[in-house]
Amino acid sequence: MAPPLAMAPAMAMAMAAPPSTPAPATLPAINVQAGSAAEERAAFNPVTPPQVNKSTFGLNETPQSITVVPRAVLDSQQAQSLADALRNVPGVVAQTFGRRGWDDLIIRGQVASDALFLDGLRTGANNRVAEELYGIDRVEVVKGPASLLYGQVLPGGLVNMVSKRPQASAFADADLTVGSYGLRQGTIDLGRPLSENGKAAFRLNGLVMNSDDPTDAVYFRTRHIAPSLSFDLGPRTDFTLLASYQEREYLRQQGLPLSGSVYPNVNGRLPLDRFTAEPGQKPYRAYQSRVGYALTHRFDSGWTLRQTVRRQDYTMSGQFVTNTSLAANSTSLRRGATDQAFNGATSGIDTHVQRVFATRFGTHELTLGNDYIHTEEATLQKTCTVANLNVYNPVYGSPVVCPATYRTDNVTTIRSLGVYARDQVRFGERWTVVSGLRRDQTATYTTNNLNGGYQSNPASKTTGSAAVMVEVARGVRPYVSYATSFYPNTGTDVQARLFAPESGRQWEAGVKVDLDDGATAVTLAAFDLRRRNVLQADPLNTGYNLAIGEQRTRGAELGLASDLRNGLSLFGGYAFTAGEITEDGAGAAATTVGQPLNNVARHHLTVSGRYRFSNALRGWELNAGVRGEAKRYAYGYELPGYMVGDVGVGYTADAWRAALTIRNVLDQRYYAGGLAAAVAAGNPRTVMLTVGYRYR
Repeated sequence: MAPPLAMAPAMAMAMAAPPSTPAPATLPAINVQAGSAAEERAAFNPVTPPQVNKSTFGLNETPQSITVVPRAVLDSQQAQSLADALRNVPGVVAQTFGRRGWDDLIIRGQVASDALFLDGLRTGANNRVAEELYGIDRVEVVKGPASLLYGQVLPGGLVNMVSKRPQASAFADADLTVGSYGLRQGTIDLGRPLSENGKAAFRLNGLVMNSDDPTDAVYFRTRHIAPSLSFDLGPRTDFTLLASYQEREYLRQQGLPLSGSVYPNVNGRLPLDRFTAEPGQKPYRAYQSRVGYALTHRFDSGWTLRQTVRRQDYTMSGQFVTNTSLAANSTSLRRGATDQAFNGATSGIDTHVQRVFATRFGTHELTLGNDYIHTEEATLQKTCTVANLNVYNPVYGSPVVCPATYRTDNVTTIRSLGVYARDQVRFGERWTVVSGLRRDQTATYTTNNLNGGYQSNPASKTTGSAAVMVEVARGVRPYVSYATSFYPNTGTDVQARLFAPESGRQWEAGVKVDLDDGATAVTLAAFDLRRRNVLQADPLNTGYNLAIGEQRTRGAELGLASDLRNGLSLFGGYAFTAGEITEDGAGAAATTVGQPLNNVARHHLTVSGRYRFSNALRGWELNAGVRGEAKRYAYGYELPGYMVGDVGVGYTADAWRAALTIRNVLDQRYYAGGLAAAVAAGNPRTVMLTVGYRYR
């Protein structure tokens, strides 16, 4: 990791020398609402600039679609997973493969499951271990290409999670939660200052959770602990150590066969709780540890240096049983099985310097940075067999039989170095122009331990973005932006030629509106996104791909975040997304051009609200929400649309809090997503009751 560590100080020194008579600098205006720190933590529309933007500009001044889901929204809903958090974001679809223990998500019609970041650093090249939401303070979603600041990510967008950090005052929270399907959970979150000014402080949060699942035999067990420590190194320096460790054990939910669910079956409809795998199969066990730091130093010259470093290690192994097809009798399900293990490590560093300075051409916020990621993963897979299952009268106990030899035994290493520059310029009181460029150099190395084969696939790309925003009236800021993206493809075609990297580009136009002195934020955006060099199956050579595909998504999104003065808070929005394949493999017997993208609904609605009573009922709150999607295409069939509602009630006293939440209150039957040979059942009605102690 020497290159970025060496480069950042050099940049800082080169830029540190101020002019003999420095021009006065004007910081971007940030709307700060009056209120206590507790009120800020309870806000659905917080004013803190998003970490993911690496800027002092607030959301309302950023000419880009970014949605921040704060802790207050997560707590009001008793959110348990990253999928729960992302259901609040219009244009984002989560858990399309069901409750399989991984984080699956689609942003603006494009798969983004591996575009997960924690504190501004990528969690890994592949998303293997589901994130624990309890250790997260807020979830930030960037929609559209984000390569300028984050390098090789697909053009739909990315998700950044911000860890809970030490606080300047002492506190302790302890909660016990029970719920449907055997949910039992205990959490603790405590901290205390270690210096008189509170800058040195300690925080520890942890979780123990056991739960069954609406699907028979499926279960989840999670253990999580995350200590953090901040140091008092003087008024110009902030330094925080961040660490976490988690263990997960679970049996995967594999969905239902298409016949008897989305397709009719002569034997009737299958129950949503039907388990199609084997209770005796080897469960998944995952272990993941992280350690790193976040550093900020403010120089006398006006430059600010920020650096984030993290090392992550994980192992995961287990078996899953897949549905293939029903036999001619429409009852006997043919099944396949895989035994797999992953062992990996990721080291990442991001270093950037930033300064605000005034010129006769406007006030600039200049950001110069570089980042580096090194990730290595060993993959072992066996193709196993398991007997058929009568899905209408299941008798379990068939063994999963695996061979002695592996089908896959690979070690893949990815190294990537990026350098970026961005300038955000204010012209007068109304105009803002943002532009930037980035250069990425990446290489992927794969060693096949079965045959001794070795493959190297280097790639490099220059990407960038530009945007302009103008305030046409108080709090009304229309904007237009253009951005490109870069993502390396791996593997070769049938002639052993390396694939060119994917590229993406997006036009976006929108408007951001502040109402009620900033208490309410309304955003509206329209976009046209294209993704080139998408890998498509080679129609003439089975098992090989061609990098010639193109996908396109177009749509519009409306977002809302509001804290009204009458105690009502609202969060959510609506998205219209039209995604299709615009180019496929040449020579295919049946073209897929014009085919909709899988699991992408044209209409997506999500709205949640909280009402906090005052006067005699102070301490009580009501929570409610509605979410749904229109019909969706998936692998040649159609999933019906759905709409579900959630309700909840909570009470907070001086030192105690209780909350009751009912999700899918009408127990609607729906499908969360589709696979090639199976469909994932949505969550039925669930009830959660939490009782907690608060010390302040």
